[in-house]
This record gives sequence, structure tokens and C-alpha cells, in this order.
Amino acid sequence: MRLILLGAPGAGKGTVAKLLTQLDGSVQISTGDILRGAVQAGTELGRKAEVFMKAGDLVPDDLIMGIMEKRLRESDCAKGFLLDGFPRTIPQAEALKTILALLGVQLDGVANIEVPRQEILDRLTTRRTCVNTQCQAIYNVRSQPPKVEGICDQCGSPVVQRDDETEAAISHRLDIYNEKTTPLVDFYRQEGLLLTITAPTSEGVVNAIRERIAG
Repeated sequence: MRLILLGAPGAGKGTVAKLLTQLDGSVQISTGDILRGAVQAGTELGRKAEVFMKAGDLVPDDLIMGIMEKRLRESDCAKGFLLDGFPRTIPQAEALKTILALLGVQLDGVANIEVPRQEILDRLTTRRTCVNTQCQAIYNVRSQPPKVEGICDQCGSPVVQRDDETEAAISHRLDIYNEKTTPLVDFYRQEGLLLTITAPTSEGVVNAIRERIAG
């Protein structure tokens, strides 16, 4: 499966991607995870990206495109890939189209996961993430808290609210998404690849994707 997952921050793209990887061995590729790992490691890319990420802004294309091309060329992508949170702008989508053409790869579809804004705010302001980059387990203080407050069940590392998941930062991210990323819906509709999905659960989204692609 070669799929792009579109949707605002908190729409559930990461959860859907993890469920889809279990179906056919496709790999999840999340620019957010890659960038956060670079920040934790203190790399040059991480230092540059951290300024934008803490402000809730998009990381510039020149920092993103090289990462993505290198990642798509890795051998584990041969079975398929799920692009989680990328592309985010029309220039990125056009650049990705060029990269995929060079690799001789065609997309199976672009799933646009639609979730109401208030629901996203409720989801993300209550989300907590393990700081261990090798774990990054996700919790919710209301619906799925860790067994010991502030401690990851899986690895024992601290569980924190990310800087980009405060209410102010989330609202800013959603405004940026609507301004810069929403036009991608029209871009991929014109490409004949768009699948708009409004299922209320991650499992429902996965089933809708399977039905649409299989069909």
C-alpha cells in the first residue's frame, strides 16, 4: 500500500498508519517523528527545526524534502509506505510527485481524514507523550492515562505534554493547516487520488481506506 494520510493535527493519522502497517508490511513514515528524533539527538537539522516546531510553525521545505527522498529510497519502502503528515503544502506535493516519478512509484490514494476542530482540541490538549525517542508511547489524561502519573507504562521514562500541544500552539497549528494544507485536498482531488473519510474511529477509517482502495 502506498498512501498519503491527510488530516489536521490530532485527526488520528498516526494511529491509522500504525493499524495499516499491520495489514501488508507497509512502513509508516512520519516527518514529525523524524524531526523530533533529530531535536532529541541535537543534530544540525534538529536545532534548525526546533525553533519552528516549538512555535507550532511548519518546518521549511528545504529541511523536509531531502529527508523524505532519502527515506523513500530505503529498502523497507519496497513493500509500501504510509506518509503520515507529509506533504503539507502544494510545493511539497509537487516535489513529492517528482520524487515518486524518479523512483517509478505510483500512489494508491490520498486519504483525507476529517475531524471537527473542537474534537481535535479536546484530543490534543489532553494527550501526553513518552520522551523516550525509541518508545514515544502516547497517553490521554482522560481516556488512557499511564498507570503511574507522569511515567510511561512501557519504558518508565517521563510522560509529558509536548510544547506544540498546548491549546495556544494547537490553535495556531490548526490555523496554519487550514491556510496551507487544506489546498492539498483540491490538488489531490484533481489528481484523482482523493479519498475523504469521516469515520468516527481509527478502525472505521482503516476499513474505509481498505474498501476504497480494494474497490
